[in-house]
Amino acid sequence: MKVTHILGAAPLYTNTFLLVTDQKHGILIDAAAEPETYKKALAEQGATLTHILLTHGHYDHVGAVAALRRETGCKVYLDPADALGNDLYPLKRSDIDEAWPVSGSLAIDELTFTVYHTPGHTPGSVVLALGKLLFCGDTLFAGSCGRTDMPGGSGIRMQQSLSRLAESDLRDDAQVLPGHGESSTLGLERRSNPFMTEGMYPMY
Repeated sequence: MKVTHILGAAPLYTNTFLLVTDQKHGILIDAAAEPETYKKALAEQGATLTHILLTHGHYDHVGAVAALRRETGCKVYLDPADALGNDLYPLKRSDIDEAWPVSGSLAIDELTFTVYHTPGHTPGSVVLALGKLLFCGDTLFAGSCGRTDMPGGSGIRMQQSLSRLAESDLRDDAQVLPGHGESSTLGLERRSNPFMTEGMYPMY
């Protein structure tokens, strides 16, 4: 597997990630850059896009979904709670192919993702664990967490979600790959992130 970090457009610069499996299938986690950017990266690696996995449904994470799905026929995974079809949550139920498996596990080629439901930033937010990689979307940031004051957000649910991650059996050396900003490790966040260590109530 190869992982490529691709930044979304200014001014939000959403972190997105392209994974290419041993079978040359492309898996895109969030889709905030221009479609051509992903198509170029796929072509350079001789890969075909087969899946888009969305950590949540906010507009700054899903902008390229419609075009890529139309052009490639890839499967789109998103919690239906975030498929509302409005300005903040642009995708509708008809724009997604699959909800997250009830089992909490998603296998694609040689890769197996563990899906952690982490509502708080949005009702349908998830964190995707793949080995030592944690694709956190806007649930967990380096030293902070996603805001909860937008429609669908909940400070109480965010606090609960962060507590579950802190208390999980995920390893301390797991890389925290957030939707915005710099990466971190779960161990560092467990020790120093006030929203994980002190149970602070996120309101911003």
